[in-house]
Amino acid sequence: MRVLGVDPGLTRCGVGLIEGQLGTPLRLIAAGVIKTPADAEHSKRLLSIDEGLAEWIDTHRPDVIAVERVFADQNVLSVVGTAQAAGLAMVNAARRGIPVHTHTPTEVKAAITGSGRADKAQVSHMVVRILKLATAPKPADAADAVALAICHLWRGGANDRIAEALAKQQARRTP
Repeated sequence: MRVLGVDPGLTRCGVGLIEGQLGTPLRLIAAGVIKTPADAEHSKRLLSIDEGLAEWIDTHRPDVIAVERVFADQNVLSVVGTAQAAGLAMVNAARRGIPVHTHTPTEVKAAITGSGRADKAQVSHMVVRILKLATAPKPADAADAVALAICHLWRGGANDRIAEALAKQQARRTP
């Protein structure tokens, strides 16, 4: 299974693609960022992110896309661009019929490090260990996107199987 992780951002949108299955070693296919200049018109920045995501998806053909779930704790205005970038990832996935799932930063940190309070350095360190890399993907947004992909493969796959099993059980009970 190929999972594309997207760490949405207006200036730097992290992308990372892994391949593997539960119970087998995972492999990093590609990681990077889609950058937009801070002084560019907002709509042009969004268009650039949209085109970059489309290129990543069309080039690498992921089976599923995992996007960081955006939340605002204090400054709602600061997350508007991030939320828009997340929406672009979801629309790109929907256009191509690719399932898309969201995961919170806490979920990702817990899946990768065992602690939902881990810092970026701990997440990067575990990405290196899990994928047996010499160094972490750079910049940090790329490593975060790879962590999202790993999280989804580990957690999302399990959640999908649980939902499927519950649906089968419910179907057996229904006359």
